[in-house]
Amino acid sequence: MSPEVPETAIRMSPSCPHVPHRGSPCHSESMTHVHPAGAAGGGELRIRPARAADGDLLRALDVATWSHLHAVTEPPSPGAPFFDDRHRTDDYLVAELPAAAPAASPGDAARVVGYVCVVPPTALPVNAHVRQIQGLVVAPDVRGAGVARALLRAAAEHARAAGARRLTLRVLGHNAPARRLYESEGFAVEGVLPEEFLLDGAYVDDVLMGRTLL
Repeated sequence: MSPEVPETAIRMSPSCPHVPHRGSPCHSESMTHVHPAGAAGGGELRIRPARAADGDLLRALDVATWSHLHAVTEPPSPGAPFFDDRHRTDDYLVAELPAAAPAASPGDAARVVGYVCVVPPTALPVNAHVRQIQGLVVAPDVRGAGVARALLRAAAEHARAAGARRLTLRVLGHNAPARRLYESEGFAVEGVLPEEFLLDGAYVDDVLMGRTLL
């Protein structure tokens, strides 16, 4: 079972671009930092564990953000279930902001604006000390407001709480904004698979990145 992840909060600040979602090569300390208000009018950004009820919202984010800038898979089907045996709620952290309009009910008091998926890279006990980011999505209207950075930091803390020593990811070589973000959060290039994918008529590198959690 995944360790319990406390709900955390930060203030949005300008900083980061959108980065890739699940199925892509990431393509694919409880947070208490407070920053100046940023894009989308500012507001308190909360990172919390995913719930089964989030599935339709997260699938809608996947559909809205799909692009070969970060995805090697086909566009996701809007009607496909988000969670299944391979994609469990325990593997996801969700970012949410206060709703723009007054809530009709307590469940409408916030809107989901992103998620990150953090999983063991394999089922082998010999690398149980590693976690891998296999999905990171931010809603188009809040990109550049610090959501992706907040999710990355929450993912690192989540992995550390699970006993991980390393956190890894994969990113497409042409996704320069995402690579800059990862590097600014301590990830370094650890390998490159040249021309691994043919996307829109161009060969694209698969870049392996990682960082220590010690």
